[in-house]
Amino acid sequence: MDLIALAARGLERPLEEEVGSRILEKRERLYMLKGREVPLWAANVWLKPQVFQFKSIGEASKHLRAIQRNWWLHSLTAHRRGKLIVESLPPLKPKPLAFLASSPKMPLGSFTLFDENILVYSAECTSLFPDGEVEFVENKTEPPSRAYLKLWELFSLTGHWPRTGETTIDLGSSPGGWTWALDQLGARVTSVDKAPLTVNISERVEYIAESAFALAPRKVDWLFSDIICYPERLFELVERWRPFVKNFVCTLKFQGPTNFAVIEEFLRIPGSEIRHLYNNKHELTWTLFTNDQKHSGN
Repeated sequence: MDLIALAARGLERPLEEEVGSRILEKRERLYMLKGREVPLWAANVWLKPQVFQFKSIGEASKHLRAIQRNWWLHSLTAHRRGKLIVESLPPLKPKPLAFLASSPKMPLGSFTLFDENILVYSAECTSLFPDGEVEFVENKTEPPSRAYLKLWELFSLTGHWPRTGETTIDLGSSPGGWTWALDQLGARVTSVDKAPLTVNISERVEYIAESAFALAPRKVDWLFSDIICYPERLFELVERWRPFVKNFVCTLKFQGPTNFAVIEEFLRIPGSEIRHLYNNKHELTWTLFTNDQKHSGN
């Protein structure tokens, strides 16, 4: 096997559609793959999987500690034995992130047991979070929905977010979770939706009661879209706005099988990136950042 991909909870099907015949073996949400291409739909990918046969808990934990400090157990079987290995390793106590906090810096390896004596592990993974799950200290009183967590996660992972005073437009904004999050940054927000907002906002926010698809493009620093629409229609909207916008953050929402052709269309736009966030559902997040300067986080 060349990679091990961990499917996001409840999203095994999109991952299976993406990797297809590359699957060598599946164990619950873990997929052993051939080939080095990292799948988009994985919550976490073990980049250099290794197999180690051991006789004792001490031998297994010693082997892992000799490689690096931090390890996360994805338990499949022999759960008690796995727990004893964890207890023999340096303690790892993940804490929810605060808004705009930086991602962890220390490498985090992942391991599992295939049976009582077979340890499968990778010191290098695509995510620095346990099983790729990014938890936050949530604001449970102000935002009208949990959709704002997508932006919090993206900002923390990439270090890119609007600066105070930059112009942003939030298309299809109702009930207002993304507009609320952008307002917290001190950005100037134009919030566009035919449905009204249900959130308290500052004087920096201009609300326009209009269809996101009918609005004429205008020059802004950032365009945000969490619109519920087919990705093909979103691509057409992005193409209309590209001459006017410096940075994009858009959610590609899928109904039924994943349209990989439209994903490729987005990726052909120079500078594009697509990722599946922990706070995404059956959707991916497309970004285009033209400014290389990143925030350092809190």
